[in-house]
Amino acid sequence: MKITVRKGDTFWYYSQLFFLPIDLLIDSNPSLDPDDLKIGAEVEIPGFVKERYTIQQGDTFWNLALQKNIGVDAVLLVNENINPNTLNIGATVNLPSRVIKPIVNGRQAYTSEVLKKDLERLKERYPFIRLNSIGESVMGKPLYEVEIGNGKKKVHMDASFHANEWITSSVLMTFINEYLLSLTNSGRIRGVYTPLVYRDVKISFVPMVNPDGVDLVLKGPPANLKDQLLKMNSGSTDFTGWKANIRGVDLNNQFPAKWEIEKERKEPKSPAPRDFPGDKPLSEPEAIAMANLAKEEEFDRLLALHTQGKEFYWGYDGLEPDESKRLAKDFSRVSGYESVRYIDSYAGYKDWYIQEFQKAAFTLELGKGINPLPLSQFDEIYRDTLGIFLVTMYRWYE
Repeated sequence: MKITVRKGDTFWYYSQLFFLPIDLLIDSNPSLDPDDLKIGAEVEIPGFVKERYTIQQGDTFWNLALQKNIGVDAVLLVNENINPNTLNIGATVNLPSRVIKPIVNGRQAYTSEVLKKDLERLKERYPFIRLNSIGESVMGKPLYEVEIGNGKKKVHMDASFHANEWITSSVLMTFINEYLLSLTNSGRIRGVYTPLVYRDVKISFVPMVNPDGVDLVLKGPPANLKDQLLKMNSGSTDFTGWKANIRGVDLNNQFPAKWEIEKERKEPKSPAPRDFPGDKPLSEPEAIAMANLAKEEEFDRLLALHTQGKEFYWGYDGLEPDESKRLAKDFSRVSGYESVRYIDSYAGYKDWYIQEFQKAAFTLELGKGINPLPLSQFDEIYRDTLGIFLVTMYRWYE
């Protein structure tokens, strides 16, 4: 919601008027000097929209403000050209309306188009988020990153490395939306005070690492690649079991962490719906983008969301830090998921990250069943994993 600066207005005053953390206001308006707001400048107020209202008999800005549970000056700010003493019945005015409902609907087939639309709507209502493209897929679709917060501690979470695990994208986007709602409303999720997290932790989300593959599973093959993909899929028109990217490379077998072992023992030996690690590590643009992001940021913690098994993996070759063990214990406590230190698997994003940076990294296997997991599991998955997200954000050990 945009308002216009008046004489004497400050970000501190707006934060009191709209009951918002001042950090959110400053970060929503990066082009403005917070110590010198110019009269006439436009200011974004996060977590609010302007709602049109038709004046009824007896209405005043005072009683309308009471109905909205907000200061009358907030109503004046969004009606700068209206005289509050001469409100005409039938005239329309703006009312500042706090966003209290989620934008993201995770209980649907979550394609790259749905992701793009949700990100645009979130950015519009929460302009303090930073929406970046860290690269492109094989088919040229942007690989979106959402950054929230400015703290020195850095956390990364990603989803949909594997195409038929697309429900992880809807879970992660639902969490992003809940986090944003908490920042502009109650300030809490399950007792965690999120404005403090925002101040202390910068969180990077990549909600869909493999958009081409996700769209293939959910919408079928694009016309220009149909014959090639049908051949790779043994002639079947059923792509629901497809894990790889659109070139038939498993993106979570693409990283230089004993990649040669996976290459030697993995079947098939050529592009396929699943498990082919490529002809060399980091051959695919999606994997390259994720590696570059990690190198640039060197996150303190990393979560890669997959399905299925109700378990998580946290070790690699004895290189994982002591913090990983403490986090693993907390993850099990809040989710009921099984903690697994080592598995006989290499070349994954988590493996490579631990190898390169010796920092805490986890592969989470959400839900249980046969991929793709049905949306009927969404509520249970989200309930179980919400605690893991929160622990990753706020539980820092001495």
